Amino acid sequence: MRDDLRQQQIAQARQALLAGGLELTGALVGAWYDRAWIMQSWRRCLAHGQQPDQPVVFEQLSPHARARAAEAHHALLAAARPELRRLAQAVAPIRYFAILTDAAGTVIDTAGAIDHAERPVHAIARVGVDLSERSIGTSAIGAALGEQVPVWLHRGEHFFRDTSVYSCAGAPLFGPGGQCVGMLDLTGVQVPERPELKHLVAQSARGIEEALALAVPHRLRLHLAWPAGWRLSGGDGDGGLLCLDAEGGVASANGAARQMLPALHALRQGTMHASDLFALPWPTLFDLARRGEASLVPLWSGLRLRVRAELAAQAAQPGAPRAAAEDGPPPRPLRALETELIHQAVREAGGNVAQAARALGLSRATVYRRLAAPHGPHSRAGRGVTDARSAD
Repeated sequence: MRDDLRQQQIAQARQALLAGGLELTGALVGAWYDRAWIMQSWRRCLAHGQQPDQPVVFEQLSPHARARAAEAHHALLAAARPELRRLAQAVAPIRYFAILTDAAGTVIDTAGAIDHAERPVHAIARVGVDLSERSIGTSAIGAALGEQVPVWLHRGEHFFRDTSVYSCAGAPLFGPGGQCVGMLDLTGVQVPERPELKHLVAQSARGIEEALALAVPHRLRLHLAWPAGWRLSGGDGDGGLLCLDAEGGVASANGAARQMLPALHALRQGTMHASDLFALPWPTLFDLARRGEASLVPLWSGLRLRVRAELAAQAAQPGAPRAAAEDGPPPRPLRALETELIHQAVREAGGNVAQAARALGLSRATVYRRLAAPHGPHSRAGRGVTDARSAD
């Protein structure tokens, strides 16, 4: 019964917008309040000169072009295939299958119970088929890539009548630097509506993004979470992952880390260092890994993140002794690190000791004592650090 009502709403929306070019009625706006992007996609299709009754041609790349695409997307395929197979197995009982595309909407892999004798299934479940919006109109593939958020589409919400047999959920995939590298799709043919698949495909997309981040050469892994009591959402997939090289440079990050540390979006334009993110001397993060404990780490915003650090060699070989991984900065006494943090805070405050003390949650007397203590300026590749006493 619910599905019948949805079909009626979709049909009315299509008639209002596609046939008449009119805006939706108030009732339909209420029912579609979070799906305005579908109407925007329909409008784009009309602007391209497409009409709902036109036949859809599912064009496929040549074998040579498919081979080139597989080589170009080797890293994505390697990271995605284990998750793609698990996902396809999970949805097989409800007659859905999985599709992986590149950032242009071209299929680069498929998985699941795919019956190629069924024409609508064969049309889309082939490597090299162009499923972009410009090619097949509104779909979860084009919408996920265009909106860059997880989406759900059911039957007639697709633009063309030829594609109204499909129900699909899609989620974009973001690479280690934050760029969109493709999308993950779940599709069924003439099946009941299953909007919960949007959450499932988004969860699988997070797993693929984590695998992509871990595949980038790195020395230190930082697992990020808000402190207990601050948690905004649940689930194992909500933790941030940040990978650093031996000099503290950011090698990769997953989507959750980019949400926790918005400055990471600058990775799309260039390089970034851990000291741009955390308000403490960056070698401290390597010391956390050697101590094997999670710690609250200050951010420049004044907030703190709970950070669990692990050296990459340890992570790759569970059970290996901690002493086996000794690259990265040499460990230093905790007091020396704390003193350097105070000097750094004073520099950031332009020499204002009172402001630095407030930022650190210390008394001015403590800050003055630490400033008076002898210390050596720490240097790192490409980044000169001046003595804080000259700034005070």
